[in-house]
Amino acid sequence: MLSLRCFPAVLITTVICQCFEVDAQKLSFVVLADWGGLPKFPFRTPIEEAVAARLADVGGRINASFVLALGDNFYYDGVTDVDDPRFQETYNQVFLSSSLDINWYLVAGNHDHNGNITAQIAYSKLVKRWNYPALYYKLSFSIPGTTRHIDILMTDSIVLCGNTRSDFLYEQPPGPRSINEAEKQWTWLEENLATSKADYLIVTGHYPVYSIAEHGPTFCLLDRMMPLLHKYKVTAYLSGHDHNLQHLATTAFNATVDYFISGAADFIDASKKHKADVPKGSSKFHWADIFTFGGLGCIEVNDEELVFTFVEASGKQLYRHSTKRRSQS
Repeated sequence: MLSLRCFPAVLITTVICQCFEVDAQKLSFVVLADWGGLPKFPFRTPIEEAVAARLADVGGRINASFVLALGDNFYYDGVTDVDDPRFQETYNQVFLSSSLDINWYLVAGNHDHNGNITAQIAYSKLVKRWNYPALYYKLSFSIPGTTRHIDILMTDSIVLCGNTRSDFLYEQPPGPRSINEAEKQWTWLEENLATSKADYLIVTGHYPVYSIAEHGPTFCLLDRMMPLLHKYKVTAYLSGHDHNLQHLATTAFNATVDYFISGAADFIDASKKHKADVPKGSSKFHWADIFTFGGLGCIEVNDEELVFTFVEASGKQLYRHSTKRRSQS
């Protein structure tokens, strides 16, 4: 089990992000995906830089304990080895603020799998805040000042479903490269879902289960992931891949699961081409303003609820959703 130090709450002195409340009895963290800069100079986009600045501001205001980075960490072909300059040019030299000197927990996206995933994992030994221990792994945290805790299961969508060839063509993942490795991860996931007694249970991956945008729902995850999320009453599934911000929610097996996509940290895609391909009424929020500089997600968890907030890079609060702690009956 991994644990983190907790920080006292600070007073919010601006109307920007006014959703964040003073409360020492909570765990706060931030969520972003598809933040991986560019492969050529200047090795980052204006959107990534703006999101990094907002991440630093919001992270400081809510005393974020950690960052969840959900894939496509380095566009377009990952890294070559642990000495690849992209670690500096796209990560260390962009996310500079002291408020971001906290643990980053990472999974890979399809673009990362075009390169050397082993190098991204090995980089964890070189930079303290870069935490990528394995392709998939479990995190557990206590909620300060309470008896509650949260489990986060970090999965690798590409191992489960296969790698797409392009972000600019609609296509489904072709299936896992190794069926044995995919089945090992599916077994690991269900075992951890079945045994979790957490008051809040989150699963993450790069590919979305549901999406109304360019890539749409991921058939592989609809077939295998979605039933597990509902069966074990998961609080939320977090992902990226589509370059926008979304909230969808579905009910099955007497359980409602929230799906959040936070993929607007490097590019923005306004497509809604798969609006008709998700269950009726499931799409609760979609944002993809190409005239802005992206956005990110913030999560605050206390004794009674998990609150997810989408924030634009300008600081504007875009959307807020509250979910009560899960029932395990």
